[in-house]
Amino acid sequence: MSQSPYFSLIYFFYGLAFFSMGLAIMLELAHGTDERLRHAFRPLAVFGFLHGIHEWIEMWELQGILPGQYTYPVLWGGVDLAILTFSFLSLAAFGVFLIARSDQAQRYSLLVPLAMIAVWGLGMLLISGRFPLEEDLIHVAHAWTRYVLAVPAALLACAGLIVQQREFRLAGMGQFGRDSLWAAIAFLWYGLAGQTFPTESPLPPSNVINQELFYQLFGFPVQLLRAIAAVLAAYFIIRVLRSFEVETRRRIAELQTARLEEAERREALRGEMLRRIVAAQESERQRIARELHDETGQALTAIGLGLRGVAASMRNDGDKSSTNLRQLEQLVEHSLVELQRLIADLRPSHLDDLGLGAAIRWYAGEIEQRLPLKVTVSVRDEKPDLPSEMKTTLFRITQEALTNVIKHSAANKAKVNLIYPPEGVRLEVVDDGVGFNPEAMRLSSRPSWGLIGMRERASLLGGSFEINSELGIGTRVEVYIPYNGKTEETPDEDALVAS
Repeated sequence: MSQSPYFSLIYFFYGLAFFSMGLAIMLELAHGTDERLRHAFRPLAVFGFLHGIHEWIEMWELQGILPGQYTYPVLWGGVDLAILTFSFLSLAAFGVFLIARSDQAQRYSLLVPLAMIAVWGLGMLLISGRFPLEEDLIHVAHAWTRYVLAVPAALLACAGLIVQQREFRLAGMGQFGRDSLWAAIAFLWYGLAGQTFPTESPLPPSNVINQELFYQLFGFPVQLLRAIAAVLAAYFIIRVLRSFEVETRRRIAELQTARLEEAERREALRGEMLRRIVAAQESERQRIARELHDETGQALTAIGLGLRGVAASMRNDGDKSSTNLRQLEQLVEHSLVELQRLIADLRPSHLDDLGLGAAIRWYAGEIEQRLPLKVTVSVRDEKPDLPSEMKTTLFRITQEALTNVIKHSAANKAKVNLIYPPEGVRLEVVDDGVGFNPEAMRLSSRPSWGLIGMRERASLLGGSFEINSELGIGTRVEVYIPYNGKTEETPDEDALVAS
């Protein structure tokens, strides 16, 4: 039976199937996004390479072209046995890695191949003393290796592929689940039928159940069965590998969809922000008009009437005219103060004349005068030459953050930290108020436009915005804007109000 002219062809395709499988796995691993599958398929690639080489060594030996096979038969037998042993250990590692569901389980699963090699090594020590003939020892070692390593490794690979088939099915990838199941069946036949009929040797039961018996029972060599199982296993494993590409495409599609949804959400928010900015512009104009009418307009009217009265009384009563002029002077001073307050509310002169830190200190002082809230301002390493848009953005964010403290936090103290590291500006607003749940706020159907506005202002300058809060502890707002941040072209509230 061993002299069949078709054996070289069987060994060739047998080795080619597994070697091609290993090569395909190595090429596809770079495209996989599932780290667990990538980790599991690496030892299967090693198995494919080693077992393909083992079968080609068998082919070259059969053809008599193996270098030094007649001079160093024991050496080649040992090399062939070592390749066979490590290939089956790699196949076992593949199976247990697929079965393991977590990183910790995968680390512990390495104990299975270690236990298998320990049992194999102990058996080899016992065998080597009982079979002194070199040829018998090589055949016995091959039989022992197939019994102890090959059969369990194939069963572990089968079990692992069945587990993966369930994973594919749960992920909605039924086709790959079916491919995984067929690969499991191929490895099952490869292990149970292909490896339980080794070369005849003195080691029971290989002295009875061996390749010769298989040929007598079925009329074809067991190597053909192994080759067919190898081709089927390789074919379905390569089909399973397509899941890497499909998974990558699906993730890319999900990322693209997520980016599109995010872009649409941002555009919707910007549209809403624009609407609110325009509304704020109109509201601010109405407020300015009311204040000009109620304060400045009435004061100017009173001044005009007073001047006419003074002009009429100067000819008859000089003392009364002097009294009226002093009253008019006080009225002008009061009107001037109110006009300055109105201008400062629109844009504090401190921001342009003295810098961001001074403007924030002024605003904190205004809050302390009106409300029972202690606001502490700390400025570290201030840079006076900040761009105008950066100063405006940070000042408006500070205003909004302190407004939120006043409206919602019920805080007694607030602290504003302005820090100037080498790469950008960091702003922190911290309060000791009641706090809130940021996640619940994010999922709420009613968006917080104040938080959205602060985040949007920071992002327009390439910065970041974070808010951390806990119930009963307080809230911390952190903003970072780099010096080289890009300003996006978008409507600016200050520009709209100024218009």
